[in-house]
This record gives sequence, C-alpha cells and structure tokens, in this order.
Amino acid sequence: MSAATLHAGRFVLSLQRPLIMGILNVTPDSFSDGGRYLLPDAARARAEAMLAEGADLLDIGGESTRPNAPLVSEQEEIDRVLPVLEALRDYPVPISLDTRRTAVMRAGLALGVDLINDVAALEDEGAIAAVAASAAAVCLMHKQGTPQTMQQAPQYRDVVAEVIDYLAARAHAAQAGGIAASRLLVDPGFGFGKTVEHNYALLARLGECARLAPVLAGLSRKSMLGAVTGQDVPARRVAASVAAALLACQHGAAIVRVHDVAETRDALAVWQAMRATQRAC
Repeated sequence: MSAATLHAGRFVLSLQRPLIMGILNVTPDSFSDGGRYLLPDAARARAEAMLAEGADLLDIGGESTRPNAPLVSEQEEIDRVLPVLEALRDYPVPISLDTRRTAVMRAGLALGVDLINDVAALEDEGAIAAVAASAAAVCLMHKQGTPQTMQQAPQYRDVVAEVIDYLAARAHAAQAGGIAASRLLVDPGFGFGKTVEHNYALLARLGECARLAPVLAGLSRKSMLGAVTGQDVPARRVAASVAAALLACQHGAAIVRVHDVAETRDALAVWQAMRATQRAC
C-alpha cells in the first residue's frame, strides 16, 4: 500500500495530492530538450521558471537514457550535473538526481541531493550502500535492456506482472540494504524496453504498482503518446502529456515527472477540485 509521506533528504513530502516533478536535462542529446540547459545559468533560469509554474520537485539529469543514446563517461556526467546541483542546493524544494551510476550518486549525495532517480533501480555495484548511507529517497525504475538495446523488440509474457515482480525484488533488496520503505518510490519505466501496447497496459494497471510503494510516472512527451496522436515532434505532445499525467494520477501515481509544469498544474487543479466536490457530496 502506498505511503502517505515520502522521506526525501531535507523534506518529508505529503503524498495526499499528486506532486509535480519538473525535468531539467543538462545534456546535449535528450529526446525533447537536449542542449537547452547545459550551462549553469540557463539551468538555474529554467529551474526558477518551473518553480514559479508550480513544480514540487526538480529532477536533474546529465545522461540521456533515450533509446539509442550514446554512452557518457562517469566523469562527463559528473561534470555536467555538479555545477547545476551546486547552483540549486539551497532551493526550497527537493532536488532529485537522475543517474544510474554509483559514482555520480555519491557526488550528488555529497552535495545534499534529496532523491536519487535511478533507471537501473540501484543495480550498479555499491549503489544501495551509497543511498542507504544518506537520507535521500530513491526511485527504483524498471527497464528491459539498456538504452542502446531496449527498444529492439521488447517481449514479455505478462508485462504488468513481470514489471511488478522486478520492482518488488528491487524494493526488497533496497530495504535489506538499509533503505527504509518510507524513502522508496517505484516507476514502471514507460518507454524503457516496452512496446506501445506494453506502455498502455502498464498505465491502465498502474494502481497495482502503487501497492508496492508510491509511484513516480514519467510519460511526458514520450513516443507512446506520439504513436496514438500522430505527433512526431516531442514538443508538440504537450496536450497528450497532460492527459497522460492526469490518467496516471487517476490510476494511483503519487508523482508525475513532466516537461510542461504549468499545463500539468492547471489540469491537476481542475481534477482535484472535481474530486473534492465528489467527496463532499
């Protein structure tokens, strides 16, 4: 059963309403906004804009994990994210570091990041111990394969059952390694080794993932949305992204990771007003 709070570094976050995580990619090649926020001043300006739009958390990433993304060295990833983490370390919202590498985690944790968002679910050697030694929360994500191979004919017997089994095993490993359940999030990994059909099956049954831990859902501007709308350009998938975020929240997501903070905030405000009225009736 999902918890009502998340212990994340400096913060204890209430999950009584869905939270919005703003995406800040400091990469040259991310699928939607690569190259726009590489410099610390540009990253800071984008962070401040997302906070003004209503972001509850900020997620900083220095390695693109889009399909067929080239490998980046640990040092290059560290060199990309550390100046931005330094610039944002005193911001009044949780700062998340999107990385799958233990060395990068340790560098970010030394600067006080509040959450590790790991597409590899702490599988890297030493990752569990690194997070356990901190106060940070962690998001454990499912993927099949690597960014270089994950979209080469992904196959499952039962995608929902297999994703849940994997996330349950990784949550168990994290807790056995000293990370409290109150610090855990899970993410089914939309687009990470899944067909369009797999992704929508996971969205429809997202509540089953939420029985393990609070769910972080990242659907923003992804190709699964373009596949049904016909929008080939990620930046033209804003409406579909907002719809997907709403559906994720309706199906149990605690946090939605988005590029379009203001639009998502407005849509969630309408949805929450309707829910409040329904409860009052």
